[in-house]
Amino acid sequence: MSTSQETQPHWSLKQSFAERVEGSTHPLTRYLFRLMEVKQSNLCLSADVEHARDLLALADKVGPSIVVLKTHYDLITGWDYHPHTGTGAKLAALARKHGFLIFEDRKFVDIGSTVQKQYTAGTARIVEWAHITNADIHAGEAMVSAMAQAAQKWRERIPYEVKTSVSVGTPVADQFADEEAEDQVEELRKIVTREHGTSSGKDTDGRKSSIVSITTVTQTYEPADSPRLVKTISEDDEMVFPGIEEAPLDRGLLILAQMSSKGCLMDGKYTWECVKAARKNKGFVMGYVAQQNLNGIAKEELAPAYEDGESATEEEAQADNFIHMTPGCKLPPPGEEAPQGDGLGQQYNTPDNLVNIKGTDIAIVGRGIITAADPPAEAERYRRKAWKAYQDRRERLA
Repeated sequence: MSTSQETQPHWSLKQSFAERVEGSTHPLTRYLFRLMEVKQSNLCLSADVEHARDLLALADKVGPSIVVLKTHYDLITGWDYHPHTGTGAKLAALARKHGFLIFEDRKFVDIGSTVQKQYTAGTARIVEWAHITNADIHAGEAMVSAMAQAAQKWRERIPYEVKTSVSVGTPVADQFADEEAEDQVEELRKIVTREHGTSSGKDTDGRKSSIVSITTVTQTYEPADSPRLVKTISEDDEMVFPGIEEAPLDRGLLILAQMSSKGCLMDGKYTWECVKAARKNKGFVMGYVAQQNLNGIAKEELAPAYEDGESATEEEAQADNFIHMTPGCKLPPPGEEAPQGDGLGQQYNTPDNLVNIKGTDIAIVGRGIITAADPPAEAERYRRKAWKAYQDRRERLA
């Protein structure tokens, strides 16, 4: 966070997540803020495990403590791509059960037509099971617009769900009043004949086949307010986290604005372009993966010498209410100093530094939970620390 932000912090840093619901334009962002308040959690688990069974087991165990589960489907061995019973569908069921959103860390970066297909088609069909994904916008802002269009078209294809009712009974004469109905009856006679092994339209005793009962299937179409796009095979998969409704069908994007890896080439000019892209696409962009809070930020704070030919108004900047997620969060064991890195370029931060000082909303934790002797207990420790950091920030800026 810049000096100017420290002296005059943006309003979104002072408000509670519940208060920020009103200022949010994205349905999924509003839902996430509410979910965070219900669970008193601002924790995301980066579930970078190697096998699908480990991913599902970890999500089930740690799900009660988190509000977001971050995945990398393409590094998972044994990922089942079946749309109804595969790994994505099972993750979606666990998300409903425990109350969290799925964030596929795909980092899209390509021309618009390509990312549209990568997002909505192919083997993984990410849009169907991941509430959130992200993008590196080195390919330009047009890529973000293209992804937004793809998500909207996908959403428009599933506005209704089919309700089917079945009734069985003996047909009456007025059911066959028209020619079309008589044709249907004749077709049913043919089916009955085939099933009973006769070909003449008569029973084995010489009498003409008749229909003693008919099954009526009635289908109606109702708005699909539930995001259960696919039905899994177990009744347990239909469990829904209490205290809040299911997440909306809307999909959201996080723009990868900054990274924590040592030597990262994402400079201030790039980050400013991310801010502009987010402000132009508020209907799809939920926020950022970043190392600082970017709400209300001006170009001069990121890239003062950059001439982009555009200028943001103060009103536009003040309207920012983007959600921020930051990786590299790690707590030291009790009594030990905070770790500085993993030796592979990752720089670690404590929840207090990320949430209270730097102003992120959600702390992303990976190996700190995954490699713990008791991952559920460690996830709870991180949840408590991250939530306290959020409360401390509000108290400090009040």
